[in-house]
Amino acid sequence: MSKTLFLVGTGTDIGKTYVAGLIVKKLHESGASCGYYKAAMSGNARRADGSLIPGDACAVKEMSGIDQPSERMCPFVYERAVSPHLASRIEGNPVRLETVLEGFHRACEAYEYVTLEGSGGILCPLRYDEKELWLEDVIGACRAPCLLVADAGLGTINAVGLTAFYMKERGIPLKGIIFNHYRPGDVMQEDNLVMCERLTGIPVVARVQDGDTELDMPADALLALYEEEGKMRSIL
Repeated sequence: MSKTLFLVGTGTDIGKTYVAGLIVKKLHESGASCGYYKAAMSGNARRADGSLIPGDACAVKEMSGIDQPSERMCPFVYERAVSPHLASRIEGNPVRLETVLEGFHRACEAYEYVTLEGSGGILCPLRYDEKELWLEDVIGACRAPCLLVADAGLGTINAVGLTAFYMKERGIPLKGIIFNHYRPGDVMQEDNLVMCERLTGIPVVARVQDGDTELDMPADALLALYEEEGKMRSIL
C-alpha cells in the first residue's frame, strides 16, 4: 500500500514546491518508488498551443528526476496567480474533490511514496461558489499526515504558531516543520527554530538554504514520516 505525506505552507510563496522537489529527489535517489501530486495550481504560463503548463509539477519533476507524467501530477491548472477558488471563478473548471481523489488514488497505485503539496496556506479556499471546498478538506479526504513548510525569517513564530494551532484544533496531523531560506549562524533564525519547536511541540526536521540541491536529512528519517494511505482515518 502507498504511503503519503502532505506539504502545507504557512502562506503563499513560502517555498513549498522547492522543498517538495528536494524531498522527492531524496526519495528517488534512495531508490524509493515515488510520485508527486497537487490538487490545484494557479499562476501558470501557456504553451504555444494555448494549453496550460503545470509549473509546480514541472519544477518538481525537473528537480527530482522522476519520470511521472506531468499531466498526472495536478488535475486543476489555472493561469491567474490568485487563489484557486477565484481563478476558477474567472477561468472556469472549478476544483472537484472527486476528480482530485481519482488522480490521487491513481498516483498511490503507481508509486509507493506520494508527496502531496497544498495551495497557499492551510486556510486556502479551493472552491467557493455553489459548492465550498478548502485545502483542509483535501487533506482530510486523502488521509495524509502533514509537514509544515515555513520561512526561517522574521515573523515565522507567529505564522508557524497560528498554523500549527489551527491544524491541531481541526484534528489535522502535523509531523514536523521544515524551514526554508535558512541562514546558518543567523541569531534570529536560530532562535526562531527553537521558539517554534517550544511553542508548537512539533520538531524541526530539516533546514533548507537558498540554492540547496539536496535535502539535509537522512533518507530513512524522511521515509519514516510517510504514513500508509488511509491510516490517518481513525484520527481525522
